[in-house]
Amino acid sequence: MNKLKTFSITALAAALSLVSVSEAAPQRDQFYWLTEMNKASVVINADENLLDKDLAKRIAKGISEVVADAAKPGAKRPNKVIAYEPELIKKVGMDATMLHIGRSSQDMHASYNTMILRDYILSISEALAKTMQLLQDIAERNIDTVVPNYTNGVAAQPNSYAHYLFGYLASFERDQHKLKECYERINYSPMGTTVLNGTSWPLNRQRMSDYLGFKAPVLNAYDAAQTKPIDELIEISNVVTGIALHVGTFIQDVMTQYAQPRPWIILQEGGDNTYVSSAMPQKRNPGLLINTRKAASTVFGDAQTMLIRAHNIAPGFSDPKGASYWPTMEQTLAMLKSFDKCLTALRINPKRALEELNLDWTASQEVADVLMREYKLPFRVGHHFASQVVGYARTHDIKPLDFPYAEAKRIYSEVIKSEYPTGNPNLPMSEEQFKATLNPIEIIKNRKTAGGPQPAEMRKQLDIMEVSIKNQEKWTQEQKQKINDALAKLDKDFAEYLK
Repeated sequence: MNKLKTFSITALAAALSLVSVSEAAPQRDQFYWLTEMNKASVVINADENLLDKDLAKRIAKGISEVVADAAKPGAKRPNKVIAYEPELIKKVGMDATMLHIGRSSQDMHASYNTMILRDYILSISEALAKTMQLLQDIAERNIDTVVPNYTNGVAAQPNSYAHYLFGYLASFERDQHKLKECYERINYSPMGTTVLNGTSWPLNRQRMSDYLGFKAPVLNAYDAAQTKPIDELIEISNVVTGIALHVGTFIQDVMTQYAQPRPWIILQEGGDNTYVSSAMPQKRNPGLLINTRKAASTVFGDAQTMLIRAHNIAPGFSDPKGASYWPTMEQTLAMLKSFDKCLTALRINPKRALEELNLDWTASQEVADVLMREYKLPFRVGHHFASQVVGYARTHDIKPLDFPYAEAKRIYSEVIKSEYPTGNPNLPMSEEQFKATLNPIEIIKNRKTAGGPQPAEMRKQLDIMEVSIKNQEKWTQEQKQKINDALAKLDKDFAEYLK
């Protein structure tokens, strides 16, 4: 097991009794990337006549032996330049340090931190696309499922559950775009910039960048190891904060249902999803939801720690650099994996959701809308009418579909006389239309707005989001392939120096 995996498991085990790290987490640690940089330095500098070719072959053989030693059970994997170099000296002698042409631990460590972060971003992108596909699948099954939506913690309007899910999909899609933009910004090679102002060696930085799968070399040598590494961590911390916020908000919205005796959305019982209270036999605590929310809170908290660690630090200090971001990236992957389990375990009861809607007056705004749209009554007058209907109903414990039409006519007449004297005091809506206007299912079907919850619009959004998710998956795989192709080319060229 490599250093990255060992560190991550230990860190997470200490933080949570949740889930193990994601199998998709990056496997390429500092030792791996130091080796790749050493291999590239052998090939490039020998080809550029900066390194004697016979010595290059000796160093290449030494690098291979160091790698073989590190692969032995219990062996250490040096994770810093000053720890790796002595191992190479043991194999080659002091001449091995001729490999250090125009290099420094500053540009090398900045490079491997970027490359490890690059791998993490692609793993998170892949995991997020999977999460989004799960949400998409649930939405597709629930286009016609009508549920209450809430604002300020109070039941507000009926909505299609698919439409509600697409609100979250839109947020996650923005997170995915931010991941892509972050990747594009960080994917520049610091190698060859040494510490602050470059080197007198005529290094081929472009070729080094190509071998390591970067887009191009970092333009400014000072930026490469002093400011860019900090900016990378600040940006990724903000991206994973957004992902964690969206996961946590979704979980919290589901959690409110557990305060009801008859929830309309709940986790399937059993397994790791729920557990029975030790004292109260009727309780089925949603352990999976609680642990996933805990994971989201941990990501959020750790991401802020990354920002604070970088705050008020003069350039050149190592406080915010290094592997400090690994636990946050691993926890993000673990959070998404746990969230996927939540989504798979969700059970929606459309009948109960509709019952909940018909217990309250979440459709009352539609009354004002219909009066304005079809009968040209000023909205605020119609709003006051609907509000008084609701007030009367709650005082007399009347459900929306049971409201007496005669009482509606009386209230309407009083509102018109007091607030709109020029209007006709007779309620223009028939009893049938009044009842239909309060029907949550009809409200959803009759929505006309682009982006609304009506079935035709939902199918359009499904198609658009399906393309978006596929494009995200394609982009992620393309970036992985570019890196793998670059490293394969390096291995091929390096092999020539092992002959």
